[in-house]
Amino acid sequence: MKNNIISGLDIGSTAIRLVIGQKIDNKEKNLQIIGVISVPSKGINKGMITNIEDATSSISACVEKAERLTGMPINSVWAGINDPYIKCESSRGIIAVGKSDGEINEDDTARALESAEALSSPPNYDILDVIPIKYKVDDQENVQNPLGMYGRRLEVEALIIRGLSSQIKNLTKAIHRTGLDIDDLVLSPLAAGEVILDSKQKELGAVLINIGASTTSMAVYEEGELMHTAILPIGSEYITKDLAIGLQCPIDFAEKIKIEYGNVNPEQFSKKDEIDPSVLIKDESVSQEIGKISKQYVAKIIKARSEEIFEKADKELKKIERSRMLPAGVFLTGGGAKLNNLVGLAKKELGLPVVIGTNKNIDTIIDKVNSPEFLTSLGLVVWGADRSSQTKDSKIKYTVKKIKEWILSLKP
Repeated sequence: MKNNIISGLDIGSTAIRLVIGQKIDNKEKNLQIIGVISVPSKGINKGMITNIEDATSSISACVEKAERLTGMPINSVWAGINDPYIKCESSRGIIAVGKSDGEINEDDTARALESAEALSSPPNYDILDVIPIKYKVDDQENVQNPLGMYGRRLEVEALIIRGLSSQIKNLTKAIHRTGLDIDDLVLSPLAAGEVILDSKQKELGAVLINIGASTTSMAVYEEGELMHTAILPIGSEYITKDLAIGLQCPIDFAEKIKIEYGNVNPEQFSKKDEIDPSVLIKDESVSQEIGKISKQYVAKIIKARSEEIFEKADKELKKIERSRMLPAGVFLTGGGAKLNNLVGLAKKELGLPVVIGTNKNIDTIIDKVNSPEFLTSLGLVVWGADRSSQTKDSKIKYTVKKIKEWILSLKP
């Protein structure tokens, strides 16, 4: 890896974000963040490429800005994928241990995972990731790493994550056209979990909810392992549109209202509390046309859509029988998590402890990277650093090798 540079690329509907890390002295935990970049995105909606030319141009602009900032070439990226057509299914694979003495090796774990992959795939879908959850050796259950153990039969429980073939190809094409290589495609909520959740929280049971512009992604952990993931086709951009309609104002102005006065608790304001449009908009004629705006009314609009987001998230938890059943609670992240009083609303809707997720993994002097909207990109860097170091870990070695081969096959 040239210059030990690891780059995490988060391709969103409103912004392309890139975090650049550098491994020092090749030590696993010695990771320094040297660049944090964001540029507006075009050609992307709900995590999906809608215009390859525009998407490529946006990614190129972000990379060029990063190279100017750091003075180093960016050759490859760990890229997040975040479209609502992602499917997550559990599967089991069973094999007979190969060696005559019954000692389990990497070939056995790889064959067990291949057996788990045999689950029939929906039309037009490809496997994006295979995540081993736990193993069973003969009658011994809940084995985390079977290497070196003895047995005759090896069984693995795994999560198979699949993506819509066309969208994966569009995403890889847009990135490759910039001249970048792809180290791996990583489901965005899994990357964010790398820096927000610690091992104890994952063990107790926790859900990460990443509220982006046009999607809200979730990752549910229990007993130290990922147990479910989902991407919902709704995000904070919907709040902006609601405000534009409710206030009968331009969409850009509605976005400014959300950022500056976004609040989900209308009871905090009296009917006399108002927003002066002239503070946010330079065009005097437009501000006069809009007139004074009730803060209480704005909060009611934002609250209604925020409630819908959490209702959909709770519906996902009910699917896996974990609604109100995760002791470590909810960790909110993403740009949409910056709304005032959102934690209180989430507690009410989800019936769980709720906090705003923070970076617990990487010390950095660049404060910008700790903002909720950059934690996915930061997580991608940490994900990449861990995967490039842990070459002896069969739980990831097989997966990275398989996905990397598949991505390379898509390169023109």
